[in-house]
Amino acid sequence: MKATARTKDMTTLFAVTRMRGQAWDASKTMESQQEWSEHATFMNRLAADGFVVLGGPIGDEGDVLLIVNAVDESKIHSTLAGDPWSKLDLLPVRTIRRWTIRLQSGQGP
Repeated sequence: MKATARTKDMTTLFAVTRMRGQAWDASKTMESQQEWSEHATFMNRLAADGFVVLGGPIGDEGDVLLIVNAVDESKIHSTLAGDPWSKLDLLPVRTIRRWTIRLQSGQGP
């Protein structure tokens, strides 16, 4: 797999980290948290719409990393505010960082 540097038409996405909030029950698995199915449906819809490009747990601390295709940070905040887990303080946004893709293999995961 050969990586190629892209200097023209660079893609800009956002790296969004979410953390376990105060309502997270550490005695339960992710799939056993309150309103899991509603959260999963919401996130699957964001992925199908192309808003979330990649996403999933990262590290061992319970954080989640989302790679998001959005026009700006305010769109990310407003979109994720509709997640049932945001409303319940199960998985609030920790950071949003602009990410410019300069190197890409051309192959997906």
